[in-house]
Amino acid sequence: MTGVLAGIRIVELAALAPAPFAAMMLADHGAEVIRIERAGWTPPIPPDKDILRRGRAEVLTLDLKSPDDVARVRELAANADGLIEGFRPGVMERLGLGPEPLHADNPRLVYGRMTGWGQEGPLAHTAGHDINYIAVTGNLHTYGRAGEAPTPPVNAVGDFGGGGMLLAFGMLAGILSARATGRGSVIDCAMVDGAALLAAQTWSLLAAGMWRDERGANLLDGGMPFYDSYQCADGEWVAIGALEPHFFAVLANKLGLRSGQFDPALRDELTATFRRHPRQHWSALLEGCDVCFASILSLADAPSHPHLASRGTLTEQGGLTQPAPAPRFKEV
Repeated sequence: MTGVLAGIRIVELAALAPAPFAAMMLADHGAEVIRIERAGWTPPIPPDKDILRRGRAEVLTLDLKSPDDVARVRELAANADGLIEGFRPGVMERLGLGPEPLHADNPRLVYGRMTGWGQEGPLAHTAGHDINYIAVTGNLHTYGRAGEAPTPPVNAVGDFGGGGMLLAFGMLAGILSARATGRGSVIDCAMVDGAALLAAQTWSLLAAGMWRDERGANLLDGGMPFYDSYQCADGEWVAIGALEPHFFAVLANKLGLRSGQFDPALRDELTATFRRHPRQHWSALLEGCDVCFASILSLADAPSHPHLASRGTLTEQGGLTQPAPAPRFKEV
């Protein structure tokens, strides 16, 4: 695969979700990614169904307890721009593959470490998952309806946004620095740090007195009726995001609303209005105009949406429906 990252070589030590997602993003844009899987390791998703494995230049199975195979990893890293690993702190050192020997072999190597809690701190050696990392950072506290339990947004915020995507950014930043200075670096990419980073705007709103530190009471968390989801007559759902007054004015005109944007009666009026007709009716009326409307589609239905289909946002490769590489680059 060619792309803007052609000429970059990455060694990936197979791990779970966030680390392979970072490697996938790099491979999507042309980096040569050599994936190393541990002998005897059974991945949780069958390889022929695992989209996160796509784009690898080569997949090797090595025994990381074998001196010969450890030497093979060091040989690959000595000729690479970067290495990605997702073990708990200290595991790579015990295998003889920590940053010190690898940087002795290749001073320009960017050594990417993907963990939940980070390389240091009281919880660094403790097991955890996405839900734990977004819990302690305050993120999970903001997800869900007022008066109800926090609702985890699958594992998008910790694993992928705050983890894998941040590591992909870190790898490229490190490689740019190494090419300018001749010196590599070690990236301590912790999902707990990344999750906190993704909430930067929420912290800004809180500091400005524009955010109540409770669920379902704010502008962007379902606390306002003009930024929420509504059920239609057929049981399907739509999403409205008419934040700005001029967008709300279009919505009010289209729906014939009697309530104002901040009228306490607006939620009940919108709820009753959308229940009068099936989703297709509302899609035909509202999609494509500035009311900030979208149908809430299932994973099965999303690929057939006209906009996604026209852009190829979701594509089929090898019999798997999957997200296409993003972002897109156009030559100038």
